[in-house]
Amino acid sequence: MRPTLQQLRVFDAVVRNGSITRAAEELYLTQPAVSIQVKKLEALVGLPLLEQVGRRLHPTQAGRRVHASARRVLTELEALEESVVELKGVVKGELRIGVVTTAKYFMPHLLGAFVERHPQVEPRLTVTNRAQVLARLQANEDDLLIMGQVPEGLDVEAHPFLDNDLVVVAHAGHPLARERRIPMGRLCEERFLVREQGSGTRLAIEAVMAERGQAIEPYMELGDSEAIKHGILAGLGISVMSRHNIRLELEAGSLVILDVEGFPLRRKWYAVHPRTKKLSLTARTFLDFILTRAGTVLS
Repeated sequence: MRPTLQQLRVFDAVVRNGSITRAAEELYLTQPAVSIQVKKLEALVGLPLLEQVGRRLHPTQAGRRVHASARRVLTELEALEESVVELKGVVKGELRIGVVTTAKYFMPHLLGAFVERHPQVEPRLTVTNRAQVLARLQANEDDLLIMGQVPEGLDVEAHPFLDNDLVVVAHAGHPLARERRIPMGRLCEERFLVREQGSGTRLAIEAVMAERGQAIEPYMELGDSEAIKHGILAGLGISVMSRHNIRLELEAGSLVILDVEGFPLRRKWYAVHPRTKKLSLTARTFLDFILTRAGTVLS
């Protein structure tokens, strides 16, 4: 068996994504090109490597063994490439960053400023929910993960690099918009829009309310910050959001921050990676950049 590196890369992408279509998008290839490479690899092995279960492709028993070997080969190749780059002392190559959805409002600005300094860097930004970010962290799929709450029970290093103030948000015409020093318990009387279970913002607000023996009854559960903003603008209720997420709406005057006792909740954004992970020169340089320059870039 002498599979090509391209066949291994393609098969790895298909298994990780569970889809020919998504693998093709990731690799910037056509779907037929991806299918051809998988079929060639199956012909080399002499066994089916993938099977359709529901709407997702899964590796067969033979496929799991091939994928494990492919990951070892690709990981060794990536390590070789990184070591050669480090020997040259050049900050270049792929930079893989995974972020929770609420970080998508500022992370492109930080990446843009970093690439302006290091134009040979190729950023790969993955935006998803907290559960998937944690899965990516455990699978070691990214150089750094950006999240608002350090995961418990995982052996990680977490670097705080940016303030993350959580504020109570309403539309400009809300009856509470002109009130001052609103008791926190008053929030329990409002229709409250929340993120899905497990999101960092929801965990934070539930914890601070529990400290006071109170609880918010969610009126609507929405999948991302954009949906929550539109819900607030439509008059469906109020919510707690990161100040970074509503900068444009605050400037436009369409959303307001309510003056609630105990708010804003002072939190941090963290850059997280497994403790045993050896960061590449590019990843280390980016980490140093956000630790020292994030506040300036985003001010």
